[in-house]
Amino acid sequence: MLDHLAYEEPAPKVIAGAKQDWELVIGLEVHAQVASKAKLFSGASTEFGAEPNSNVAFVDAAMPGMLPVINEYCVAQAVRTGLGLKARINLMSAFDRKNYFYPDLPQGYQISQLYHPIVGEGEVIVDMGPGIARRVRIERIHLEQDAGKSIHDMDPTMSFVDLNRTGVALMEIVSRPDIRGPEEAAAYVGKLRQILRYLGTCDGNMQNGNLRADVNVSICTPGAYEEFRATGDHSVLGTRCEIKNMNSMRFIQQAIEYEARRQIAIVEDGGTVVQETRLYDPDRGETRSMRSKEEAHDYRYFPCPDLLPLEIEQAWVDAIAASLPELPDARKARFVKDFGMTEYDAGVLTAEAENAAFFEAVAAGRDGKQAANWVINELFGRLNKQGLGVADSPVSAAQLGGVLDLLAANTISGKIAKDLFEILWTEGGDPAEIVEARGMKQVTDTGAIEAAVDEIIAANPAQVEKARQNPKLAGWFVGQVLKATGGKANPAAVNEIVARKLGG
Repeated sequence: MLDHLAYEEPAPKVIAGAKQDWELVIGLEVHAQVASKAKLFSGASTEFGAEPNSNVAFVDAAMPGMLPVINEYCVAQAVRTGLGLKARINLMSAFDRKNYFYPDLPQGYQISQLYHPIVGEGEVIVDMGPGIARRVRIERIHLEQDAGKSIHDMDPTMSFVDLNRTGVALMEIVSRPDIRGPEEAAAYVGKLRQILRYLGTCDGNMQNGNLRADVNVSICTPGAYEEFRATGDHSVLGTRCEIKNMNSMRFIQQAIEYEARRQIAIVEDGGTVVQETRLYDPDRGETRSMRSKEEAHDYRYFPCPDLLPLEIEQAWVDAIAASLPELPDARKARFVKDFGMTEYDAGVLTAEAENAAFFEAVAAGRDGKQAANWVINELFGRLNKQGLGVADSPVSAAQLGGVLDLLAANTISGKIAKDLFEILWTEGGDPAEIVEARGMKQVTDTGAIEAAVDEIIAANPAQVEKARQNPKLAGWFVGQVLKATGGKANPAAVNEIVARKLGG
């Protein structure tokens, strides 16, 4: 668990059935494309969106006599991922052939790791709300090559095959069945994606298929899961069904909800859930059968004869560990501790590594809470409204920091700062130079402010009497003075002078 907070496990999601209550048990197999310019066993490019069949080496196309050569960088990325998930790194691993036929798998087998994966047990801490988190255990991570893509909608009578993805390196991250609800499943995928992006081992682009999940769902009676955790007896859990190739966190939630209720209806009607592989149809909001266990392929795994066992040295692993960046949980804890911000604000700022780096550049040597407020509310609010990322922000960290410096020096007021931010967003420039050139400095001359207050009071005798009877109405005078001075009067000075004048 995180050191800076006392987390507790969330209660399992209970689904009220027609006859009794049920709980969910969920495990995920996440396929994450390794961030690498070359494929796992060839030097072919992994560029997305290239012309069909243009990124294909002879070994990818299974030409006779072609032998795979492992990409060391992909191995390093898998090790890096394992370290980021606090997992055991296996110094010896091996590749196996997973045999099955499909038109976009030219070899007739997939090179994967079944018996000896490169990464062993780890964990992911999934935040479910203030002070609430789920610890999801990672069973293993193994390296494997991706298949190609079959295209069925270009011709009414034929299907086409694009082998560009064939041989692209994947990390299959397999969780234990520790997830207890649809929201937790989506939050787990989101947290895993965040960690991978921080590590730089997968870009997490679900739309492009670079991160997708197979979701295993079963139902059980309340208390059965605790018995399973205590004894390891899988028989106390219900029969699981697997939902393949989910590439949307929203669809993951919807698919689990539907599948759980489907299984409950079967069991409560006296039927038996059949273990099978299913697909989710987002248009209909339902899962449908893809193949049953009896129809599933016998993959006939055996050690790949073309690749020796993979042996790595501890010193190499240690060097990778030394290069790891500060990860989201640690960064979030540091923001809470060093800047005194809320856990929520720290979570927003650390959601993406680029966002956190931008904030730290703004906050350097400045008030952290004020910097967080400006980055979250003004900058992120504007970026979200226009569909931009922080990398595309028209206002740089240095410019926003310059605005905060002017605020700290009382050169400008909060209202002027927002006007200045708008100018920076649309026109750019140096904040201090803009304020000087456009006469945007706030009025701090108490004599001038007092004169403006006197003028407003003299013009509104009825309002003065009301304010003296109800001091809360003094804010009206403050607003009028700020309006009369074009928002340039120092608000603190205006409040003090108005209070003094009305009190007399």
